[in-house]
Amino acid sequence: MKRIYFWIGVAISAVFLWWALSGLDLSEVWQDVQSANYWWLLPGVAVYFVAVWARTWRWDYMLRPLKHIPLRNLFPVVVIGYMGNNIYPFRAGEVLRSYVLRRREEVPMSASLATVIVERVFDGLVMLVFVFVALPFTPIPGDDGSIRSIVITASILFFVAMVIFFALAAMPDRFYALAEWLGDKFLPDRLKRPLLDFLQRFLTGLESLRSFQNVLMIFLTSVVIWLLETVKYWFVMHAFSFEVSFFALMLMNGIVNLATTLPSAPGYVGTFDGPGIAVLTLYGIEQGLATAYTLVLHAALWLPITLLGGYYMLKEGLGWADFGRAVQVAEQEAGA
Repeated sequence: MKRIYFWIGVAISAVFLWWALSGLDLSEVWQDVQSANYWWLLPGVAVYFVAVWARTWRWDYMLRPLKHIPLRNLFPVVVIGYMGNNIYPFRAGEVLRSYVLRRREEVPMSASLATVIVERVFDGLVMLVFVFVALPFTPIPGDDGSIRSIVITASILFFVAMVIFFALAAMPDRFYALAEWLGDKFLPDRLKRPLLDFLQRFLTGLESLRSFQNVLMIFLTSVVIWLLETVKYWFVMHAFSFEVSFFALMLMNGIVNLATTLPSAPGYVGTFDGPGIAVLTLYGIEQGLATAYTLVLHAALWLPITLLGGYYMLKEGLGWADFGRAVQVAEQEAGA
């Protein structure tokens, strides 16, 4: 809590919460929460864990150039990572799962973190695809074009990131030689060698991008993952007294998860809720009902995997101090 980026996340979450809840009658929200049919959450949670298993398979596919790890061994690592994302700001769980993988399978953190970053880029691209696909089928009555502008800007950023990663994966020796030349010119020896070692391991982690078949499989798996998560949105919707099309939920899913890439308080407080409520109200859903649905959906996404991650964390013999150790190990590998 002494770190400035923690408070930056809290401030951003506060702004999003103010936007989401301003002018809202909380008593109406509570009535909608109480009247929901929570049996619909059971199939939603089940589908979500199928998506987590698909995420595990995708990560295994990306890690195979480094080491082939059975899915049953990798699944707890993925769950621990997503639990960490839910309780720590700035997606610290991504560092934690790379740390746990290093501890269990001796895979360098710098290499596995490269695969995690590529995962996030693919997730962002799929979210943008969802928005582009959904908009023509389910136009938003209240949209003034701002959503399309935001999506186009985000598309450019994610596309640039993807091009950079493809270039790094396609020409690792050239980039390493360039980094070595720059290091000789501008860095002292005590910093140059650790940073070059980190870069070499990072480039190794991008090896899965050197094959078109691998890229296609990673992209298709990402589409399946996010379609399954949208199915969860659809199941939870049936717990409430409103209905929008599956394409509208795809759009909501895309916008919400793009927003959660912003810094926020732990658990994506505000950055998940504000955009979700806004999208539903644009479709004519009453604000109180949209808020009740979004808050319950957020809880249904957050609580089950956090509890399971806590169980696996205890089983692994990990404590809260291991979050700090994970960051320290990552910094040591980077020569920081």
